[in-house]
Amino acid sequence: MKELPSTFFARDTLTVAQKLLGKIISINGMQARIVETEAYGRDPASHAYIRTERSRLMYNTHGHAYVYLIYGMYWCLNVTSDKNEAGAVLIRAVEPLSGIEKMKQHRKTEKISNLCSGPGKLCLALGIDKKYNGLKLGKEMKVFDDGFKIGKVAASSRIGIKDALDLQWRFFIEGNEYVSRVKLNK
Repeated sequence: MKELPSTFFARDTLTVAQKLLGKIISINGMQARIVETEAYGRDPASHAYIRTERSRLMYNTHGHAYVYLIYGMYWCLNVTSDKNEAGAVLIRAVEPLSGIEKMKQHRKTEKISNLCSGPGKLCLALGIDKKYNGLKLGKEMKVFDDGFKIGKVAASSRIGIKDALDLQWRFFIEGNEYVSRVKLNK
């Protein structure tokens, strides 16, 4: 396996969101394959639409963890991208590969297909919380390429947003059982 260099994340956010599919995230002694992502730039559904202290990472870094709380209870993991513009890629779902028993304990479930099939679920399973916000990838959290062939990539509108529904910026490995099971926005 080859660790992804910082330059991988320096590219435009849509490219990074698609190219992250099939890559392996390694954290806390666990590994999982990324099977679903969403791209966020400076569109109305993004934290970067208006520059704030929270969205600062999306403007000033690439290849860093951007972790925030939604609904007051779920952490979401993003990776900052695009050295020339504000951007981040939400990791929506991963396929557990190693450390699965630890993930099950964190999530208090035995159903492997449900461990990491959503952004809040994967953060719980992998032990990701606010302490990872702003950390550069490559130490506590790493992303690797093991040469995995992902098959067909599908796209749709992003999940759980009310703005910019026309943008097909959610990407996932078609047919993968670990992709989140959600209803698309109408």
